[in-house]
Amino acid sequence: MNLAKALGSVGGLTLASRILGLVRDSLFARYVGAGFASDAYQIAFRLPNMFRALFAEGAFSAAFIPMFNKKVGDKDGRGLSDGIAFAEDALSVLLPVLIGMTVLLELAAWPATWLLTGGFREATSEQFDFAVGLARLTFPYLLLISLVSLLGGILNSLHRFWIAAAAPILLNATLIAALLLFHDHEPLFTARNQAIAVTVSGALQLLWLWAACRRAGVHLRLKRPTLNPDVRRLVKLILPAAAGAGAVQINLVISTALAAKLLPTGSVSYIYYADRLNQLPLGLIGIGLGTVLLPTISRHLGRGEEAEAMATQNRGMELALFLTLPATVALIVCGVPIVAALFQYGKFTDAAGLYTAQALAAFSVGLPAYILVKVLTPGFYARSDTRTPMRFATIAIVVNLVLNLALIVPLRHMGPPLATALASCVNVTLLYRTLRRRGQFVPDAQLKRRAWRLLVAALAMGVVMYFVNDLVQPYVAGPALTRWLAMLVLVATGGFVYAVACFLIGAVRIADIKLLVRRAR
Repeated sequence: MNLAKALGSVGGLTLASRILGLVRDSLFARYVGAGFASDAYQIAFRLPNMFRALFAEGAFSAAFIPMFNKKVGDKDGRGLSDGIAFAEDALSVLLPVLIGMTVLLELAAWPATWLLTGGFREATSEQFDFAVGLARLTFPYLLLISLVSLLGGILNSLHRFWIAAAAPILLNATLIAALLLFHDHEPLFTARNQAIAVTVSGALQLLWLWAACRRAGVHLRLKRPTLNPDVRRLVKLILPAAAGAGAVQINLVISTALAAKLLPTGSVSYIYYADRLNQLPLGLIGIGLGTVLLPTISRHLGRGEEAEAMATQNRGMELALFLTLPATVALIVCGVPIVAALFQYGKFTDAAGLYTAQALAAFSVGLPAYILVKVLTPGFYARSDTRTPMRFATIAIVVNLVLNLALIVPLRHMGPPLATALASCVNVTLLYRTLRRRGQFVPDAQLKRRAWRLLVAALAMGVVMYFVNDLVQPYVAGPALTRWLAMLVLVATGGFVYAVACFLIGAVRIADIKLLVRRAR
């Protein structure tokens, strides 16, 4: 498989989804702003989003895909019937667990919301009840998106990556439609409609994946729960993988809870908007690479192709650095004009824009670590080792909690994002050192030669962009079209400078581009 081509397919659709996500967040900032209604909605959406990352997409995929691949066998599809039977057994156990979890969360919405917020620092009882009501509206999304994850894992194992990658577009399109059609001058009304739209989007994504599976010849039947040896092994793998795959989400939840309890109203929203921008390169690069690497490496290992698995992970690391380092520098250096262009109008004030840019800079320190975790963990999961990433993720969570408590008072809204970034750095360091020690990842000569050159090129771009900021700043506060064009010029300029720097110092060669184009055809 051509890793760059597969990443282009997944990454392109993920990019489309993230761009729609920025449109959604821009509209949300315009109609709701950064106040209590916004904070309450972010908390309500954070709960199912956390469980989705911990259990559905992260943990389930990490455990399910390697096992499904072993059942399916070779790339010609022999053994697909065994894979489908295994998927049906998994569904028979997953569905009742999800239904029970959703019912439990609906009943326990009040204590769950309180645990995440401490009751909010400045909220009245009526406002807190409103936040609880929003949480109840979003909880069914957990059940729906978990089933989406099962179907998406099947399609990814069959190398139909684009279908699952396109599903989040439905989420953003639904939320955008709700904002445009059902917004109101009262932010609480708009926030409630957004919570309803979250669950509606989950139903649409499930229908999309279900139809795609049927077109691929995968017809899953509902059956009584079956705890056979394969399902028991799947459950054993899922539990530790939940912590390993969801470390960043757990850290974000901790940050959100502390911000809601200890910082002024609006701080949760500053952190949320900053995280959304930070998630753009993470979604495009990290999730795309993780989606492609896990089934690819597990298939190589299933055939005994250790060298090919190692080469795939090296190229994944190289692609990650090539795309991540300039994004990191750009978000740190150009955060103020980017936030102003995207969010700073309507109910979103200048002060909110500045605070969001500061939180973004803190988050971006850890952006390479967030993405390299996605590159390194498939090396464990493909070998059915979910415990080691879990152990390291647990250490990272403890580090994040300690740093949150240490930094939140002196750095305020910048403290939780910086704590999350540093905790991710600890996580990726532990993952990398363990794979090296086991001999399961060895950087090849090409990766060693190019890594430091990519860093130099990104820093050179940062110096240029620091001076370009002053040129575009007057335009990012203008009309909507003007500010979006100014941001596009800013991004295009940074990309051009980075590309020139890469060629000048030998981080990328013309021959590489020609080879990539030939393979993509």
